[in-house]
Amino acid sequence: MADDSDLEKTEQPSQRRLDQAREEGQVARSRELSTFMGLLAGGGGLWFMGSYIHQSLLTLLRQGLSFDAGVAQDPGRMVEQLSGLGFFAIWTFIPLMGLLVATAVFSPLLLNGWLFSFQPLQPKFSRLDPGAGLARMFSRQSLVELGKSIAKALVVGLAGIWAMWHLLDQILALPGMAVTQAASRMGSLVGQSFMLLLLGMMLVAAVDVPFQLWEHNRRLRMTKEEVRQEAKETEGDPHVKSKIRGMQREMARRRMMAQIPTADVVVTNPTHYAVALRYREGTMRAPIVVAKGVHLVAARIRETAANHQIPVVEAPELARALYAHTDLEHPIPEALYLAVAEILAYAYQLQRQRQEGGVVPMVPQHLPVPPHLDPESRVSAS
Repeated sequence: MADDSDLEKTEQPSQRRLDQAREEGQVARSRELSTFMGLLAGGGGLWFMGSYIHQSLLTLLRQGLSFDAGVAQDPGRMVEQLSGLGFFAIWTFIPLMGLLVATAVFSPLLLNGWLFSFQPLQPKFSRLDPGAGLARMFSRQSLVELGKSIAKALVVGLAGIWAMWHLLDQILALPGMAVTQAASRMGSLVGQSFMLLLLGMMLVAAVDVPFQLWEHNRRLRMTKEEVRQEAKETEGDPHVKSKIRGMQREMARRRMMAQIPTADVVVTNPTHYAVALRYREGTMRAPIVVAKGVHLVAARIRETAANHQIPVVEAPELARALYAHTDLEHPIPEALYLAVAEILAYAYQLQRQRQEGGVVPMVPQHLPVPPHLDPESRVSAS
């Protein structure tokens, strides 16, 4: 059951999956939105440029039907006049055609933003597979597209039937009107019918756009195994990361152990904790911790200190407090200044005694360590 659940696409697509699909040209597309925007642009263009186009067409009609006998008898002049009328007609419709082309190019930006990819143009021999082609023809997506086409035809058809039914009397009255009046009235009827058609397409687009976004998201859903695999690819294999972290810890431990010979004293628990301290008068504001550790690491710190003749002082409370509240290469807390000062003074006296001889100094006892800094004191109090 767990294996079956891992193979089901129940997880939302990751941002990486969405970006890869976009690079391959796989984005949500709505033909109905493009169709609606094209109709809207065409209707708006005719609304604002209708007077200009109307006057231009009347001019074109007059110039095309009026010519002298010389033009009729001279093929060259006839071709020249025909060419001029053709260019005039082209210039008349260029603004409207430019608006439609711009709408067709930029309307997809409303849904997907700018996208330019050569991936869909690359040859794929799988597209030549007849079996795959038949599967696509009878797939769920094809059935959905068929349903959309039928619904669109019904919406547009019903809008057209409703327009014809309610405007039938006005249409039948057109033959009895004067030509100019009939043309004006016909333009008004066409505009009303177009508005009904536009409303129908707007309804279709309003349903299709959310559906396309949902369908695109559904196709890109991921299985639990794909999510885990992607996490490995992006963040790295957990086993490899664990090994890297282990290597990093070992390198940091080696660097720490290399700093022990520069320490002035090592404070111990005596066996569980070990903290190496260094202080340089005039260059340091306070003593710093150059190494610390517990158990085996503490034993290695004590061994290294002994090899380099660095004093090792047993002060359990201070060792635990230093280990718990100080980071490597950072100054000790102010609350421990006095206790550490006594330890350093003992270490300097011991070093002098080793070099010059004399009475062995006494190990400091009852160091002033605040109880709240000692982890074991806090546990006992609780």
